[in-house]
Amino acid sequence: MASLGGYINKKVLIVTADSRILVGTLAACDQSTNLVLSHAKERHIRTPDETEPSVEVDLGLYLIRGDNVCSIGLVDEALDDSINWTEVKGSVIGGIKHV
Repeated sequence: MASLGGYINKKVLIVTADSRILVGTLAACDQSTNLVLSHAKERHIRTPDETEPSVEVDLGLYLIRGDNVCSIGLVDEALDDSINWTEVKGSVIGGIKHV
C-alpha cells in the first residue's frame, strides 16, 4: 500500500471493474486497496452518437472496495479543470470478464 501513500490528499481518477469513472480526493486507503474519496464525482461520458451531454454526478464522500478497483492515477488538476466535461464524448469502456 506504500505506493498509494503518495496519493493521499491528491485528486485521483479511478476506473472500476464495472467501467465507472470516479474522480475525487483520495482521503484514505488500506492494504486491500479499499479507497475513500472525498468530493467524489462520477463521470458519465456519452458516445458520439448520443445527443445528450456528458455529465458529472456529485457523490460526496465515497467508499470503493478494493476488489472493484481496476486502475487509479493522479489527475493533472489544471488540465482537468480546463476541460468542459459536458462536451466530452468517447467510447464505452468494457467491464472485466472473468474466465
